[in-house]
Amino acid sequence: MPLALLALAIGAFGIGTTEFVIMGLLPEVAGDFGVSIPTAGLLVTGYALGVVVGAPLMTVLGTKVPRKRMLMLLMGLFIAGNLLSAVAPAFAIMLIGRVVASLAHGAFFGIGSVVAAELVAPREKAGAIAMMFTGLTVANVVGVPLGTLVGQHVGWRVTFAVVAALGLVGLAGIAKLVPDMPRPEGVHLRHELAAFKNAQVLLAMAMTVLGFGGVFAAITYIAPMMTHIAGFADGSVTWLLVLFGLGMVGGNLIGGKFADRALMPMLYVSLGALALVLALFTLTAHNKIAAAVTIALIGALGFATVPPLQKRVLDQAHGAPTLASAVNIGAFNLGNALSAWLGGIVIAAGFGYTAPNWVGAALAAAALVLAVLSAALERRDGARSTVVASGAPVGRQTPVHH
Repeated sequence: MPLALLALAIGAFGIGTTEFVIMGLLPEVAGDFGVSIPTAGLLVTGYALGVVVGAPLMTVLGTKVPRKRMLMLLMGLFIAGNLLSAVAPAFAIMLIGRVVASLAHGAFFGIGSVVAAELVAPREKAGAIAMMFTGLTVANVVGVPLGTLVGQHVGWRVTFAVVAALGLVGLAGIAKLVPDMPRPEGVHLRHELAAFKNAQVLLAMAMTVLGFGGVFAAITYIAPMMTHIAGFADGSVTWLLVLFGLGMVGGNLIGGKFADRALMPMLYVSLGALALVLALFTLTAHNKIAAAVTIALIGALGFATVPPLQKRVLDQAHGAPTLASAVNIGAFNLGNALSAWLGGIVIAAGFGYTAPNWVGAALAAAALVLAVLSAALERRDGARSTVVASGAPVGRQTPVHH
């Protein structure tokens, strides 16, 4: 794998840390600002919605900018947002800081996915995308647990200051290691927008929203769920997030490996198993060991869907994949926002801290239904193409005139 993938992974590590570390610090942030846990959950929802808006916006703004330079500009925006979160005097200001940081997220992973795929042979594209996303998953093994630990013992503001410093490291890595890769000539915004006329692109994005939303329905509220229901101490949340992150790393690499071999079967297995495990989490959340195992499985199954879904969008939007790739990253975060919001609703309605798991199971099951539908439509369209290609009547001779 090219060394440039390491630079992309470094940037992904910083972004992954700031995205996920807030889950382990919700009680501390809520207590500091004097808001409820569901209100503090808006920091997850706000970040996710910022990714949804920022992914197409920043990608469109960067259509005239070489890809390397655009990646560096996005890391600068990420640094500024985290610094604002670190010094925020009020909850609303912190929410703004989260949104500012999130604007870089979707475009970074969208453009980064295209760059990663172009650096390798066609048969290795999903693996290259998975390698970049490894930075995001490793953040959950190293960055998020350490950030949570620092936030609980030193202060959550220090955590976000450290995350800003991680952004500087990512910026330096991109400047040093990523080659100059200008946008292909002849590809314009209208070509990028044309990809959204493809029903398979839209179905893949819908799968992304629902499938990964299932993961976040449970994980957004992991801190109160594990301390109030499973009986873990506050400090144990850090190690539970490590287990989640280890699952993510393994699932991401497995998803990348098998997506290059059998993409749709990989989606069937991962989405179906994810729905089942999330439903079972309602029961296993009451037992410490079972809960810990379930959290690791959710991370593995959830991230096993990432490389195949991202590759499917790139495949279906061939020729002009940058905007579609970025919007699909926004789709991941639209799922995060939707599930965090729905999870907060069921908790606020009095159904308890395990209720979001049922929300997640329903979302993952819906994604599986869409995957089956997408494959069926693809088979139908393929059959039609075959009929059209061989549709000339056989045995009918064209008369020859002398």
